[in-house]
Amino acid sequence: MMALAATIGTGNIAGVATAIVSGGPGALFWIWCYGFFAMAIKFAEAVLGLEFRIARGNQTLAGPMYYLRDGIKSPTLAWTFAFVAGMACLFTTPLTQPNSVAVAVASQLERHELRMGSWTIGGMDINANRLMIGFVLAVLTWLVIIGGVKAIGRAAEWLSPLKVGLYMIGGIVVIGMHAAQLPEILAMVFREAFSLEAGIGVAGGVSVWTALRYGLARGAYANEAGYGTAAVVYGVAKSARPEQQGLNAVMEVFIITFVTSSISALSILLTGVWNKGETSSAVVAEAFNVAMPSVGGWMLAISVFLFGYTTLIGWAFYGEQFLEYLFGPRIIAPYRWCYCLLIPFGAVAKVDTVWAWGDILNALQIFPNLVGLFLLSGVAAAAAKRIHVESKE
Repeated sequence: MMALAATIGTGNIAGVATAIVSGGPGALFWIWCYGFFAMAIKFAEAVLGLEFRIARGNQTLAGPMYYLRDGIKSPTLAWTFAFVAGMACLFTTPLTQPNSVAVAVASQLERHELRMGSWTIGGMDINANRLMIGFVLAVLTWLVIIGGVKAIGRAAEWLSPLKVGLYMIGGIVVIGMHAAQLPEILAMVFREAFSLEAGIGVAGGVSVWTALRYGLARGAYANEAGYGTAAVVYGVAKSARPEQQGLNAVMEVFIITFVTSSISALSILLTGVWNKGETSSAVVAEAFNVAMPSVGGWMLAISVFLFGYTTLIGWAFYGEQFLEYLFGPRIIAPYRWCYCLLIPFGAVAKVDTVWAWGDILNALQIFPNLVGLFLLSGVAAAAAKRIHVESKE
C-alpha cells in the first residue's frame, strides 16, 4: 500500500493528461508500451532492494545505493545515485504534486465562483486559492512524515484503496457514458502512435516523435520504473522472499499503467476535452464534469488531492533514505522541514516549468540505477526462475 500510495500520484492524472495534450492520442500507446517493460524493471528493483538491504539497529535500510555499493562494488555510483535521487525527491515531488493538486482544486473552486483573489509579488501573479491549498498540503504532509515510516504506512493503508476506488468509480462512469465511441478512440490511439502527420498542429512528420517522447516520459513518471524507489519501499518489507516482493511490484505497475493512467487518458479522449486548451489535471476535471456536471469535478478534485497527498508522504520517506545514506540520520529533521516548506511554492508555480524541472532531475536519477539493474540482472532472473519452479510444483 505504501508503494501504491507513493507511485499512484498526480502523474497518473496530470502527467497523463499532459502527455495527451502535448503528444496527442498516440502518447497513450507509448505509455502502455513502457508499462509492459516497466513491470520487468520494477520486478528487478524490488528483488535487488530485498537482496541487498542492510539492518541498522531496529531500522532497515534499502535502495539502489546499497546494490550499487555492495552488488556491483561501486561506491562512487552509489553516492552519485543517492545524491541525485535525494535532490530529485526534495526538488521535484514537493513542486509537481502540489502543483497538480492546486490546479485541479482551484479550478473547481473558481468554477463555482469561490475565488480568494490573487496577488502580484515581484512581477509574479500568485493565485490565493492555490497558495492556500499548498499550505494545507504542507501541514498535512508534515503531520504524517514526522512519525516516520510506520506513520506513513498507516496513512497509506487507509488512503491508497480510497483514492484508487474513488477515481475508478468516476472514470468508469465517464468511460461507460461514452462506451459507443471506445472503438473509434482506441483506433485513433494506435493510428496516431505511428502517424507521420501532425495531429495537434505541430510540423508535419513530428507527431510520432512527439507522441513517443511524451508517452515514454509521462509513462515513466506515472509508474516510476527505473527511478529506484521500488528498491526502497519493497526492500524494507517484512519478508524474506525477494520474488514475492517482485510480484507485488509487477502488480503495482499493472494497476498504475493499465488502470489509473488508462482511465485518465480515455476520459479526456472520449469526452473530447484534450484539445480544448486546458492543461494538467484541469483537463481530466473537465472530462469528469462533461459526464457528471458539478459532481464529476468535485470527485476529480478529491481524487487529485488524495493522489498528490499520498505521493508527497511516500516520496518524503524515499528522500530520507537517499540522503541518510550520504549524511547520516542527522539530515532527516532538516530535510523534512525543507520538504514541507517547498510545497506552497510548488502549488503556485507555472505548470510547464514544474514539469520540465521534474523531467530533468528524474532522468538523471534513472541512469545510475539502470547500470546496477543491468549488471545484477542475473540476481533478478534467479528470483523469477524460483517463481517458475514453484508454479510448476
